[in-house]
Amino acid sequence: MSVLLQINITANWGSTGKIAEAIGAAAMAHGWDSYIAYGRWCNPSQSHLIKIGGRCDKYFHYAEQRVFDNEGLCSRNATKRLIRTIEAIKPDVVQLHNIHDHYLNYRLLFEYLNQSGIKVVWTFHDCWAFTGHCFHFVTAGCEKWKTGCSNCPMKRVLPKTVLDRSKRNYQLKRKLFGGCKDLTIVACSDWMTGFVRQSFLKDKRIGVIKNGVDLNVFRPLERSCDNGTYSILAVSSVWNKEKGLFDIYRLRELLPKNYSITVVGLSSKQVEQLPLGINGIERTQNVDELVRLYSDADVLINPTYADTFPTVNLEALACGTPVITYRTGGSPEAVSSETGVVVEQGDVAGMAEAIRDVCDKGKDHYTDACRKRAEELFDKDKCFEKYVELYEGMMGER
Repeated sequence: MSVLLQINITANWGSTGKIAEAIGAAAMAHGWDSYIAYGRWCNPSQSHLIKIGGRCDKYFHYAEQRVFDNEGLCSRNATKRLIRTIEAIKPDVVQLHNIHDHYLNYRLLFEYLNQSGIKVVWTFHDCWAFTGHCFHFVTAGCEKWKTGCSNCPMKRVLPKTVLDRSKRNYQLKRKLFGGCKDLTIVACSDWMTGFVRQSFLKDKRIGVIKNGVDLNVFRPLERSCDNGTYSILAVSSVWNKEKGLFDIYRLRELLPKNYSITVVGLSSKQVEQLPLGINGIERTQNVDELVRLYSDADVLINPTYADTFPTVNLEALACGTPVITYRTGGSPEAVSSETGVVVEQGDVAGMAEAIRDVCDKGKDHYTDACRKRAEELFDKDKCFEKYVELYEGMMGER
């Protein structure tokens, strides 16, 4: 029996955790044994779960990274224990997702993988793998990652650091990741593919597999009420300036009172600080609640400034809800002219106008086209089957 080991910050929790869960399920359907190693936050899984490190590891890693700008270079003992587990289960393929976020030591991991002969697939959900510091550089308009990072303009943003060792981080990543002979990179959007092909990883095998969602779960429901208002929904796992939270504040000022805005995924403090006229809901893992929110909404808005291929767009389409998004990253790739509107980044007035246009046409104008697009392009059973085809193709190369 072939064995798949995935490594991600979460397991069956949040967007990347759910993607890993779906990939594991697809592999098991083809007779593979599936493991998911994760740093924190999990839901019950069909795969065997492996916890990486503990609470103290996380806190020490965060504190060290916060000062020394060495995200992914702490958690040494936790990573050594993971490597011993890898040696015990003997995976045929190691599938990486997000290996940053203070839970893993990528130097130790790749020093092991590079000499192990194990096939490695790495799905890029952001740009961290080929930069010296940041997850997304587009908001800073920085192109240093193409030739060599230094004096990072993002060090005061995410992740925040006191020192700047972006030059050394970049060089180390180029050496370790570039030195992995059995590495295949999967980008989850055409936008991300374009960046990878300009990075120090451009000579690696690079493919595109777009994310999918469970169409049996995310489906149109009959709307629960019609109180004469238009329902505008925004969903994210975290809300900040880069996700467009303050643009939603401005949007509230531009829309009439009969347009209701609900923001899902806020912290309790953010909910308390919301301006009048915006409804706030804390982050939820209750899928039924999300499906109800999508189905009751007239439109999903996604005013993000940095995103690779947002799953929330796909979930909304699957529920028959049109999407209005900024022209940011891979976000527009989910939307067609029949299923939503793409607005130039930062054009809050343009987003307000698009909302009014979509609501004037009525949700029924879009529902069938949205669902059809989800069925044709974003069915998880079809999307994640491609990973299994990739793994088995790599196995055949031995």
